[in-house]
Amino acid sequence: MAVTLAIDCMGGDHGPGVTVPAALAFARRFPESRIILVGLEDRIRPLLSGVDIDSGRIAVHHATQVVAMDESPALALKNKKDSSMRVAANLVKSGEADACISAGNTGALMAISRFVLKMLPGIDRPAICTVLPTTKGHVHVLDLGANVDCEAEHLLQFGIMGAMLVAAVEHKERPSIGLLNIGEEEIKGNEVVKQAAELLRDSGLNFIGNVEGDGVYQGEAEVVVCDGFVGNVALKISEGLAQMLASFLKQEFSRSPLTKLAALVALPVLKRFKNRVDHRRYNGASLLGLRGVVVKSHGSADAFAFGCAIERAFEAAREGVLERIASQVAAYQAQRAPSLNDSNNSPAQETA
Repeated sequence: MAVTLAIDCMGGDHGPGVTVPAALAFARRFPESRIILVGLEDRIRPLLSGVDIDSGRIAVHHATQVVAMDESPALALKNKKDSSMRVAANLVKSGEADACISAGNTGALMAISRFVLKMLPGIDRPAICTVLPTTKGHVHVLDLGANVDCEAEHLLQFGIMGAMLVAAVEHKERPSIGLLNIGEEEIKGNEVVKQAAELLRDSGLNFIGNVEGDGVYQGEAEVVVCDGFVGNVALKISEGLAQMLASFLKQEFSRSPLTKLAALVALPVLKRFKNRVDHRRYNGASLLGLRGVVVKSHGSADAFAFGCAIERAFEAAREGVLERIASQVAAYQAQRAPSLNDSNNSPAQETA
């Protein structure tokens, strides 16, 4: 299946200098892909000279505006209707592209994508989902910041979307789902989390119950659900911890000639360790719940990391994640309808 990807070339800290080479490298690896490079044409074209890829698979779509990394999402939505970010989203809406990828302003990308693409039926809010390493492989966690305050129904929807994403891209029909909580017991957590657990338990999904923070990296579940406030705090703490440990290792191995020699001996192990936890390999957060595939890359991503984000979008589009989510939501609503009708037709209500 041919998949067309719209790349916001102007987003991120590095712009076309990273996004264009990453897109070209991806196109070489995946001959069934087609790439639309969106942005200022006079900055993109020079990077295409001597490209050894079929010209029919690479196109440039000029956009006259750029959304700054620190720009207000509301102003970007209102004033920059021809930004590379907006144009890339429009290409998905029109069907000219199957997915779009951007390393730009997260808030602006969320606002623009939601305005342009709208929500899937049965989904109230989009969620940011990313992949984190675990002792058993990796885990998909959502939401990571799109929704600070959530109701139980929203957490259920996040669970459906996360499960369908994993089912599609990893070919696991019933991935395990955990609800991030302060304890594994059913009595733990606030009322929203308790209600969400009940909904997930009755949803037909492979819900394994509550997962504590340490269980995320122990790989207790393949999908972990939480609200955006908790998810973003957990993510930033994890990133800070990883940076601190890397700094500590560097300091200790640099302490003396003997420790430097030990570092040399341990170099192969350190390289393998670095590769296992390399954040670049997990770059690319999916904006789930929209009527189109949108993937957000980290703003500071290099070409390798941005290429990983492109691959996430490619897999989601190729494996029909949107269709799976829509189908599962419809099935859940159909399953839930009889119980709602029974509740509405209860004797107490008939008497009233």
